[in-house]
Amino acid sequence: MVTKKDLQRLVRPEHVQELVDRLHPRGLLYRSYEARLAAELDRTRLPQHVAVMADGNRRWARLNAPGQPLAAGYRAGAERLKEFCEWCDESGIERVTLWVLSTDNLHRAEDGELNDLLEVIATLVEDLSHHPGWRVQIVGAMELLPGPIAERLAGATASTAGHEGIHINVAVSYGGRHELRDAFRSLLAVEAEKGSSLSELAETLEIEQIADHLYTKGQPDPDLIIRTSGEQRVSGFLIWQSVHSELYFCEALWPDFRRVDFLRALRSFTQRERRYGR
Repeated sequence: MVTKKDLQRLVRPEHVQELVDRLHPRGLLYRSYEARLAAELDRTRLPQHVAVMADGNRRWARLNAPGQPLAAGYRAGAERLKEFCEWCDESGIERVTLWVLSTDNLHRAEDGELNDLLEVIATLVEDLSHHPGWRVQIVGAMELLPGPIAERLAGATASTAGHEGIHINVAVSYGGRHELRDAFRSLLAVEAEKGSSLSELAETLEIEQIADHLYTKGQPDPDLIIRTSGEQRVSGFLIWQSVHSELYFCEALWPDFRRVDFLRALRSFTQRERRYGR
């Protein structure tokens, strides 16, 4: 069935082939399977916070856009991230965390490629902030980003402060070790202002005090973490917060990650028995 949304997307040439594919018998069969997956989900067991490691954009560009800059993969990945947020919103998931740039990649990427990636990220955050109900927050070491990019990110997220819909964390210039370092720096600074000594802090420090200084302070930990492109490691993502998270690994490169892959991840989550270390 062709929806109103499908027809609206026809004005975008890059989506014409996608709509043609949907009208093909094979596409209709896929849509039927997708609808069945969605209908069979146990809505009482869905995760409320889903994090995604959107991996494989560069490899996708080399396979699907040979001869073009790698930014083609980043742009395709950004479009999929926006769709992913829509899928989560439609499913009633309250919180999403998107990892789009690690501190390692920030230092490892070549200047030209990094500039392209940062532009794609800034545009992505601005696009997300334009949704009337979504609240967008940056989590990461913002001081490591170029000033103009950091300003764009801060301006876009500030405009969503009053929104009460789905909460979207965008992990930019993020590394788990950097987050823990910054948390301890912040904690020590606060305790120093109170006049606490290091020996006193060593005796009284509690887990909750550390959590209160994370980038995601005040937020529930992710229930489900999805990683694409076939990689099966966490790479320092949400080291503290992921202690009880369920992990789901998908072979698809991120721009090829489909709604059916998302629904399969949710189905896998609802079928697991969460033991929380017990």
